Amino acid sequence: MKIAIINGPNLNLIGKREVDVYGAASFDAFLDQLRKDYANQEISYFQSNIEGELIDEIQRVGFDHDGIIINPGGYTHTSVAIGDAVAAITSPVVEVHISNIFSREEFRKISHVSAKAKGVISGLGLQGYRLALDYFIGNRP
Repeated sequence: MKIAIINGPNLNLIGKREVDVYGAASFDAFLDQLRKDYANQEISYFQSNIEGELIDEIQRVGFDHDGIIINPGGYTHTSVAIGDAVAAITSPVVEVHISNIFSREEFRKISHVSAKAKGVISGLGLQGYRLALDYFIGNRP
């Protein structure tokens, strides 16, 4: 199974920024462990702070992957174009947020991606990515 993880702006700083919100573990360390735990799955990873690059990656993987796990970061709340890219592809998408966006500032409760995604996981830390991966490979409770 081919699963793509796509992270948006500032998520390259996980483990360094706002550790009270995002935790102290780096995403690279988490991804390494995820790939070990799911060695039979092909997990690609892409991160960018640039909206157009995220859209290009969604379009690149969006027709031949079994699933996409996306955390658009701050673009969740502002990018109609990322939402449109998710709507345009055939691969199913699960939107993941490390923090609970619904318990934060009002503007963070708006997502231009959620309505186009298969589902949303919010507020469960990095484990949200694992839950999304389990969904795609069929390890559902």
